[in-house]
Amino acid sequence: MPRREISFQVNHFYHIYNRGNDRSEVFFDKENYPFFLNQFKKYLPTEYIAVHAYCLMPNHFHFLLQILQPCELSTMMKNFLISYTKAINKRYGKVGHLFQGQFKSKEIESLDYLLTVSRYLHNNPKKAKLVNQNEEWEFSSYLEYLGLRYDELVKKELILQNYKAIVEYKEFVESMPELEFSELERSNFRSL
Repeated sequence: MPRREISFQVNHFYHIYNRGNDRSEVFFDKENYPFFLNQFKKYLPTEYIAVHAYCLMPNHFHFLLQILQPCELSTMMKNFLISYTKAINKRYGKVGHLFQGQFKSKEIESLDYLLTVSRYLHNNPKKAKLVNQNEEWEFSSYLEYLGLRYDELVKKELILQNYKAIVEYKEFVESMPELEFSELERSNFRSL
């Protein structure tokens, strides 16, 4: 397996994502989503990782995270994804890989890009036509951002401090140009 080109650094931000092997689903039932998040919390404890946004889709996932302390993020993610795969395979009588290779990562080097990635993640369900409004999708951090749900996993304050009110952030998310979304989508999954 090729070595990862990116070196994860403390206090840096990363967009972490992967999709199902052969673009197949990785979540088969509604209860798989909270199980996935619980496994994430178990293998990537909040003393090492801050999750600023996430979106779980039927055949892929996204996390916008920050490294808080020195850790082996690649090993932690690998162990997390293996544990989830084993549980899913056992539950559904499957064998083999669930995900398409190693998880992918992109370092986020500016505030503008950080905000754009959060916008992109929160727009995934609507763009995929899973819902009419992004807040209808319960498997992303968007509900935390809108103040409609609380999960200690999500550290929304860093992003929301750039907006005068929650409604301003919602307008920012909802007004994402189709071209910007498409460009991010292509750049994320080009190598998968």
